[in-house]
Amino acid sequence: MESFLAITRALSDENRVRALLALRDQEVCVCQLIELLQLAPSTVSKHMSILKQAGLVAGQKKGRWMYYRLPGTGASPAVRQVLSWVRQAASKAPRIRTDARRMEKILRANRDILCERQATRRRLGVAAQESAGPQGQRVKTSN
Repeated sequence: MESFLAITRALSDENRVRALLALRDQEVCVCQLIELLQLAPSTVSKHMSILKQAGLVAGQKKGRWMYYRLPGTGASPAVRQVLSWVRQAASKAPRIRTDARRMEKILRANRDILCERQATRRRLGVAAQESAGPQGQRVKTSN
């Protein structure tokens, strides 16, 4: 029952389903998923963690980046059945088709450059948050 609930929870969010379908038959770096989903890195990481806990994806850290893929033949019969159903049920949705086209472009891009761009955005985002005042207003930090 616990496995069933973890799977249904994991599939209850559109962005998690989008990420799951983006993996298809390849390993994908988290920076590529961030680019596709246009969400904050921490949000994408949380989504992927939920999918991983449900057994719907496998993850591996390589250097400073996480890489995700579908679990493959080692997955439980229930997970294989769910993945097949999700692909069949959602693959015709306009948003999923758009994601597939965007993912093709993202996968053709240089992954190192993409990952570095994500890291730079993250650093700049932290710097912008640190210098933001009440209600996100910029605070002058020097004279």
